[in-house]
Amino acid sequence: MTAAEGLPGQRKPRVRVVQATPAHAAALAELQRVCFPNLGAQELMTRENFLEHQERFPEGEFVALAADAPDGTPLAEEAVVGLGSGFLVDFDLQRPEHVFHDIIAGGTYANHDPDGAWYYGADISVHPDYRGAGLGRALYDARKALVRRLGRKGIVAGGQLPGYPRYRDRLTVAEYVEKVVAGEVTDPTLTFQLANGFEVYGLIHGYIEDDYTDGWASFIVWFNPDLHFPALGE
Repeated sequence: MTAAEGLPGQRKPRVRVVQATPAHAAALAELQRVCFPNLGAQELMTRENFLEHQERFPEGEFVALAADAPDGTPLAEEAVVGLGSGFLVDFDLQRPEHVFHDIIAGGTYANHDPDGAWYYGADISVHPDYRGAGLGRALYDARKALVRRLGRKGIVAGGQLPGYPRYRDRLTVAEYVEKVVAGEVTDPTLTFQLANGFEVYGLIHGYIEDDYTDGWASFIVWFNPDLHFPALGE
């Protein structure tokens, strides 16, 4: 049982997903540190970064606000407990290699292209105490709705593989990902992404500095169902 599920008889916390504003910037920076203790300091976004996002592409950043503590007890004011963040880019799916810190321009999202065909999913995170309450899916749904409203091709992202350390001594990263896709192994992040309609389009080495996979990440894609994508060979 996770903290977000609460004890038997307790009501679930009330949480809503809305477009982020500059007023959320400081709390979002703190959320980064709570959600990603494995990342190097240079990989984490700051309050100033979030303020820059609001200037460049405010529509692309969503925040989950909780009116209650995990056990359902009302809070004095809403708390920031989740983030879904990104920007528009053009992207070649046949050449997925890139470095996270570079594509997010050091956290500033300066690579945002208003005419970009793809939404780059830079960050999706939920406070540990609120996991298991459906916030991750709600944040993904908000991103998908934006992509469909803007008529863009879909969402691209690099994904961490936090479950890999348990298999490091007997599987390569590629073998591990293959088993996760096949449903033979569960990864806390990738399995959830697959359940939300993403497809694995390859692996990226040197994507991010983390303690899970020595820099490996999955490259995932979600295609806008409103658009036609030619099948291979068409």
